Formats: sequence, C-alpha cells, structure tokens
Amino acid sequence: MSIDSILKTKGAEVFSILPESSVKAAADEMRTKGIAALVVKSDDDVLGIVSEREIVSGFSQFGDKFATMTVKDIMRRDVHPVAPQDHVNRAMALMTRHRVRHLPVVDGSLLVGLVSIGDAVKNRLDDLEAETRVLRDIYIASR
Repeated sequence: MSIDSILKTKGAEVFSILPESSVKAAADEMRTKGIAALVVKSDDDVLGIVSEREIVSGFSQFGDKFATMTVKDIMRRDVHPVAPQDHVNRAMALMTRHRVRHLPVVDGSLLVGLVSIGDAVKNRLDDLEAETRVLRDIYIASR
C-alpha cells in the first residue's frame, strides 16, 4: 500500500505555520484544528515540524521563558520526507528508526501531505482485516 492511498483516504490537507510564529499560536492552531503537528514552512520550503511533543518538551525545559519563544526555537529540524509512491512500510520504518510520529509527503519539491503514525497503523489494520476476510472466505469455500 502506498502513501498516496493514505492521503486519498484521509485527505491531503496540510496545516502549516511560519517559523516566526509564537509557540502559543502553534498550540492554539493545533487545538483549534484538532491536530497534533504543524509543518513549519517559509514560502514553499519545509523547515521542520512542531508537534505536541516539542511543545511539552519545551515547556518542561524552558519553563516560564517558553511563552516568549517562537516556533523556530523548538521545531524539529530533522524531517524525514516520504514520496506519495513510497510504501507505507517505508514510512513506518522511518518513524521507528528516527522516533518521529509525523512525516511530510513531498512530491518533487512540493509538500502534498503529512502522514502520522496513526495513519500508518490504521492502514496496516485495514490491510490485516481485509486479509483475514479473504482467508476466512477461502476456508469456508473449501469446506
């Protein structure tokens, strides 16, 4: 199953934020949209990702000073993009290896989506359910 199939199911809308935005603005945007991460962009360039994890870590590390910081101060810069035609297993391996929960989906130089570990797990569970149904049908037909 390809990354593109996940984007077709969940949608390809990507929420982004500017690096100069406040951490509070990022947290507000995530809360309002009901999402766990934002892609940090300047023009069309992906600079990083800020997620709930970076916000919690930043708050723990910087305390009261954290309220005055910007997204570029806390964003994760080591993004690991995947392409729409990549297999979901590649995305899961990258997430596991780099201990990240979100991967930008890039087609050439264009950001076309964002996949999360939840998206990948849901896709895998759907595959397993379909496989189980097929095996059950084969078993019943052979009786």
